[in-house]
Amino acid sequence: MYSVQEIKELLESFNSSKATALDIQIDENQFLSIRQKSGGQGLVQVQASPAVVEVQTPAPSTEVQSVSVEKGGDGTPIEAPMVGVFYAAPSPDSEPYVSVGSTVKKGDVVCIIEAMKLMNEVTAEKSGVVTEICVENGQVVEYGQPLFLIK
Repeated sequence: MYSVQEIKELLESFNSSKATALDIQIDENQFLSIRQKSGGQGLVQVQASPAVVEVQTPAPSTEVQSVSVEKGGDGTPIEAPMVGVFYAAPSPDSEPYVSVGSTVKKGDVVCIIEAMKLMNEVTAEKSGVVTEICVENGQVVEYGQPLFLIK
C-alpha cells in the first residue's frame, strides 16, 4: 500500500508530465486509474477499485440513483464527467452554484464532484436556464449520469 505522501508525489509528477493516463496495479484486487484532459489541463477522471475507495474516501452513501433523461425532454443534460460525490456548493455553509431557474453561461461552474479527495469543478457546456437538478447534495454519482437539465 502506498503512503499518502507517495501518492501526492506520484500525482504531482503525473500532473507535470505530458502523460494523459496512469494505471497502477496496487495488488491482485486493487488498482488506480487516472486520466487527464487533453493537453494536460488537469485531472478529469480518477477511478479506483472498490477496496481502495473504501480505504481512501468512505462515501456518505453507497446508493446510486439512476435518472433517465430523454433527448428533447425538459432540456439538455449536464452529465457527470466522472464517478464521485456531487456537491452543489463550494463549501457546506455556501450557497449552491445554481438552483432551478438560474441562468448559466457556457463555462460557468455548476457543481463540484469529489473523487479520491480531489475536488473537480463541473461547468456548463452551453448557456441556458437550469430547469431541473437531477441529484441531491452529497449523493454518489456515476459517469454520464445527468446532474442538471438546461433549456
